[in-house]
Amino acid sequence: MTLKQLEIIGRIEKLKKERNAVILVHNYQNPEIHQVADFVGDSLELSRLAASTPAEVIVFCGVHFMAETASILSPQKVVLLPAPDAGCPMADMVTAEELEKRKAELPGYTVVTYINSSAGVKALSDICCTSANAVKIVNNLKSEDILFVPDQYLGSYVQSKTGKNMLFWPGYCPVHAMILPEHITRLRQEHPEAVVIAHPECRPEVSNMADAVESTSGMIRYAREAKAEKIILATDAGMIYPLQKEVPSRVFIPALKQARCENMQLISLDKMLTSLQEMSGEVKVTGETRERAYRAVERMLEFG
Repeated sequence: MTLKQLEIIGRIEKLKKERNAVILVHNYQNPEIHQVADFVGDSLELSRLAASTPAEVIVFCGVHFMAETASILSPQKVVLLPAPDAGCPMADMVTAEELEKRKAELPGYTVVTYINSSAGVKALSDICCTSANAVKIVNNLKSEDILFVPDQYLGSYVQSKTGKNMLFWPGYCPVHAMILPEHITRLRQEHPEAVVIAHPECRPEVSNMADAVESTSGMIRYAREAKAEKIILATDAGMIYPLQKEVPSRVFIPALKQARCENMQLISLDKMLTSLQEMSGEVKVTGETRERAYRAVERMLEFG
């Protein structure tokens, strides 16, 4: 850490107390952002933690749909996104208007929507899911006909585990899609003693090569219990830092160093400080959109 960064962190900590704020940091954020975190984790886990705190202000160090989810779960709180232009390419691959049209073409289908989506899309969904609970959610639905939105690769993984009749929205995470089978093959040759963990947003041919397919929080649990000293990670390379911090006894190898979400990296200490100083970058979901989106998220939470 530089002296300037340490000075900014001190100012952020002071403002955090003055504003009665809580700072949420997604796993993929840069290491310096982790230094000011009250909570680190995946997007839904963070939103639920924030809702349970007495904080009046939530500073979400992630991307736009994550801040929206926090607003959906905590409508009485002020949610700030320090980099308002931090979007999610996968979430942008489906709009509420497009989903409404597709639903009309598929009467009787249950719409299961990945949490990585806009509030407007969540509002048109029957139930939401995360990468950690998607298999459980779909398995427990009475419907055999599922429209899975927007991640076709996560949907393909879920279908392989549930056997349900599933149609997939043609969306995907560009970062995870960068990771190819040849990257895994090469690293297995270089590190034959290593195990491979893949995120279910990876291409099916990559997930099929993995020893385990896990969400970001699942990766941490798996790493704690793994017997292997080396672990190859098929996910955003930003996951290396929190894993090394949580499980320092393991060696973590990114499947592809260049696999980094540019939008996640738009958050900086300077932008966090400005956001808290000016209370800028507020994200607010209101009205019917918030109510309907909340129901879709609430149905998911009922599954535990």
